[in-house]
Amino acid sequence: MDTVAAIPKYNLSDDQEKKLILREYRALLRSLKPKLKPGDKELVRHAFEMAVDAHKTMRRKSGEPYILHPIAVARICIEEIGLGVRSTICALLHDTVEDTDITLEDIEREFGSEIARIVDGLTKISNVIDVNASQQAENFKKILLTLTDDPRVILIKLADRLHNMRTLDSMKREKQLKIASETVYVYAPLSHRMGLYNIKTEMEDLAMKYLEPEAYREIARKLAETKRERSRYINEFIKPIKEKLEKSGFVFEIYGRPKSIHSIWNKIKKKGVAFEEVYDLFAIRVILNIPPEQEKEACWKVYSFITDEYTPSPERLRDWLSNPKSNGYEALHTTVMGPQGKWVEVQIRTKRMNEIAEKGLAAHWKYKEGAADESRFDKWFQQIREVLNQDSDSIDFLQDFKTSFLVEEIYVYTPKGDVKMLPTGATALDFAFAIHSMVGSQCIGAKVNHKLVPISHKLRSGDQVEIITSAKQKPNEDWLNIVVTAKAKSKIKDALKEEKRKVADDGKYLLQRKLEHMGAAFNQYNVDVLTSFYKLPSQLDLFYQVAVKTLDLKDLQEFNILGDKLEPPKPAKPAVELRQEGLAPVLPKKDAELIIFGESSDKIMYTLANCCKPIPGDDVFGFVTTGKGLTIHRTNCPNAAKLLANYGHRVVKTKWAKNKEISFLTGLKIVGLDDVGVIHKITNLISGEMKINIAAMTIEARDGLFYGNVRVYIHDKEELDDLVNKLKRLSGIETVERYDTEAV
Repeated sequence: MDTVAAIPKYNLSDDQEKKLILREYRALLRSLKPKLKPGDKELVRHAFEMAVDAHKTMRRKSGEPYILHPIAVARICIEEIGLGVRSTICALLHDTVEDTDITLEDIEREFGSEIARIVDGLTKISNVIDVNASQQAENFKKILLTLTDDPRVILIKLADRLHNMRTLDSMKREKQLKIASETVYVYAPLSHRMGLYNIKTEMEDLAMKYLEPEAYREIARKLAETKRERSRYINEFIKPIKEKLEKSGFVFEIYGRPKSIHSIWNKIKKKGVAFEEVYDLFAIRVILNIPPEQEKEACWKVYSFITDEYTPSPERLRDWLSNPKSNGYEALHTTVMGPQGKWVEVQIRTKRMNEIAEKGLAAHWKYKEGAADESRFDKWFQQIREVLNQDSDSIDFLQDFKTSFLVEEIYVYTPKGDVKMLPTGATALDFAFAIHSMVGSQCIGAKVNHKLVPISHKLRSGDQVEIITSAKQKPNEDWLNIVVTAKAKSKIKDALKEEKRKVADDGKYLLQRKLEHMGAAFNQYNVDVLTSFYKLPSQLDLFYQVAVKTLDLKDLQEFNILGDKLEPPKPAKPAVELRQEGLAPVLPKKDAELIIFGESSDKIMYTLANCCKPIPGDDVFGFVTTGKGLTIHRTNCPNAAKLLANYGHRVVKTKWAKNKEISFLTGLKIVGLDDVGVIHKITNLISGEMKINIAAMTIEARDGLFYGNVRVYIHDKEELDDLVNKLKRLSGIETVERYDTEAV
């Protein structure tokens, strides 16, 4: 048993802090106990002592000793991800190289190269935060290279991020927004992909708590209020199934668990329904304790018990027993019609499957031999490696990575029956590139389940696809909008570049002749002068523009020639005036200037983002855009997660000042029964009763329903909420929603 006396010499003035650190460390050892082999405890102790000593003068934003963070991360690794001794050591040391005097060499000397390599990977990742976007994407590439080398790096990083999210309260608001957005944008999907469903869910819920505080609190309150009623319903649903399982001699657990706040919120938004109408607020889970060879048969038997009792929805059956997900997830899901006409989702798994569902990758990765089963995980890693080895534009890379690797996958078959794994949303063209880049480049169409389809056809799981090629076909720009996989995108870009290079060669020859004809040299200096004069990104673009006749070589006559060097003509005065004029629209309207934001009380010039049309009272952040100054976005804007995650350094803390003199344009979508006088009722309420100015209104009726779009001038969010509630109370009105974007 560890005692206080055995703790290394470090100065903690407060005795209680010393006790707190010891208590946490002992809890860590207790969790690790089943995995400890002879000599392990001493190693963990050594890592702990090193970390305590290294961080002894440091505190977290909350004021607590910094060492509590690495201990908490190590506990998450053990208790929630199921990692072992080596990962615990890495978690304890994960911030030392980044933040203290300890070097990688010190760690390698004390603990060996494997642990040093993982800590190095973790150090590289921590640099992802707060740098410019292309640097950030470069760092994500580093993360992924380390991930494919040793997945423990990413698992420890996810534990680190989860603890940061759990302790986000003490951070400044703009930091909370940035970290929460980054979590939703990259880390939650990555947890999902690693099979860590509990961590993914908690990350999404915590991010929502900061990004959408009102909606989060509202759903949490309603879940708490309906808890008793839900428990009663779950017991009623479970009773007959329990009896059947007991009668058949199964050893099992059966219980209901609530869905996450974030997934309920997604349903409310996607389906446009109220909380009360979300049918799957919970799922029933059946976990069987059964030998591996009887698993499949037993799960289907339980499925038959459930569907004998309740009618299933045939299109909601998900069979991940026969075809596990690439992150190892196995289960049988079905949705059945329960008592009182409510749909209920039921998940059937065995104890082994449940372990994999909760601990994901860690549960079935064989660290001992340093290799994994030849599983779908390895195929996934292999695909990532392929993409990482290709040169791609860094900023696009992050987006491509998300759409290629962090979404659910579908399984598609070749004509010979080989299975290919593709992300949801993949097209026939993606499939062609997945087979071979040559097949992709020459693809003119496909046969899906023996029917002819265009290359843009979206594939579904289970499709059998045959690609049709032609030697005359070659990729074009439009193809980039058709594909979602990173491999296809980078191959198409390569082909387009190659094509551009061939065309550019003609332009190079034309330009050379023209310059020599004028008496100027065709050299690097003159080519650079022309490239910058025409404001082109590269000399390749210059030659290309000359070849396709976008640039007229007659313009070169205005250049002066000194010796054999080109000297660009001086710009005429009017051009400058024009450029200044071009800036005018960027300045905000006079009325918007009156609002005071930010941390100083100066009037700051800003524009309101068109993508989400913020109004006073909305939760907003300022974003510094190049050329446009400050743009104000709502925190739930469709583009917010991407902006905050990729360009956190450009975020400005922003809040509204009360000002009833200014009106802001916003839009409402109204759906209701197409009844006589309904439009009169709506306009009467808006203009007559509430004295709100209507800017535009369109109404369309079909199949007995009307769909209205109303654009109104609102002073602030309170007034808008009041209007929405009053409209909803009108008879015959079904839904009223604010719309975020320009598209009506």
